[in-house]
Amino acid sequence: QVQLVESGGGLVQAGESLRLSCVTSGFPQDYYAIAWFRRAPGKEREAVSSFRTSDQLSYYIDSVKGRFAISRDSAKNTVYLQMNSLKFEDTGTYRCAAVGAYYRGTYSRGWNMSLTYDYWGQGTQVTVSS
Repeated sequence: QVQLVESGGGLVQAGESLRLSCVTSGFPQDYYAIAWFRRAPGKEREAVSSFRTSDQLSYYIDSVKGRFAISRDSAKNTVYLQMNSLKFEDTGTYRCAAVGAYYRGTYSRGWNMSLTYDYWGQGTQVTVSS
């Protein structure tokens, strides 16, 4: 069974850092790509960052560029999201999501779309106080 399990969320003050982890298991092949999404209460879910395994291509939304970094430790089947200089606007539930090796879409257009991804974790809460 494919599983994605997030951890690392917490309550921090603005300007501090957190590192989220997403441990994956059960994939018969390496996944095509993995992404981090977030959603604040009453707001739409949005993609934050993603990572493509074949060429290590990464994407970030403009609001986190220079502050967040996505990385992967393949030996541990774990993807990380390092979040520095956190702002109140970063508050939300963060979920990781993956799409398998069968993906045949245009990833430059699909990286930030929820429908691209087939497998989702349960989420970890990030709260940034102002």
